[in-house]
Amino acid sequence: MQRLDKLIASQGTLSRSETVRLIRSGQVTVDGAVCRDPSVKYQESCRITVAGQELNYQQYVYIMLNKPAGILCVSRDPKVPTVVDLLPADMRRKNLFPAGRLDKDSVGLVLLTDDGDFAHRILSPKNDMVKRYHVRVDAPLTDEHCRAFAKGITLADGTPCKPAVMTVLENGDEPLAEVRITEGRYHQVKRMFGVLDRGVNLLKRVAIGEVQLDPSLKEGECRYLTDAERHSLGITE
Repeated sequence: MQRLDKLIASQGTLSRSETVRLIRSGQVTVDGAVCRDPSVKYQESCRITVAGQELNYQQYVYIMLNKPAGILCVSRDPKVPTVVDLLPADMRRKNLFPAGRLDKDSVGLVLLTDDGDFAHRILSPKNDMVKRYHVRVDAPLTDEHCRAFAKGITLADGTPCKPAVMTVLENGDEPLAEVRITEGRYHQVKRMFGVLDRGVNLLKRVAIGEVQLDPSLKEGECRYLTDAERHSLGITE
């Protein structure tokens, strides 16, 4: 049971005060009857309409976004577009945030949620959640570089990284590699290649755990996670 104003405000971008005004003006119905009292408590399963639109209650949301370059991977910024700004209006909620960041110039899979416990589970290094990246670098890669990743690279500032997997997908002067890590340190993949005297020209996250970036999503597009994807990440609700 939740207060009606709290229940409605949790599902979108309306503030509690805006929600109270809608309720008191008679624009909210519960199971077909107008309710003007924002303090009355209801079950989430009740049929609620707000200004004629039915409320589809979800305790938390989990969204896959294909992030383009030039977008900040934060909840909000007063000057620069963020990943949350890319969401269509009907998918936005007040407390959405990216569960794991990508650099401004990096692209690919970002998970957006308002479930803090879920974000902690997938980001905590102790849980060994694999993050998979495709990386194009500015010089050839060798078996020795792969072995360096497998051994565990120590960054230039002395920070040790866990052993990782680096596989060369395309060789040449600007090879493409796949990197699998279980940590998420600041600019980690770029810094790991920097230790090997390789610059990163492109970094794209393609998977988090078993959830792979949907190839049908164009850059800037998003969708809710499927039930199977949610289950693979340990979401049981």
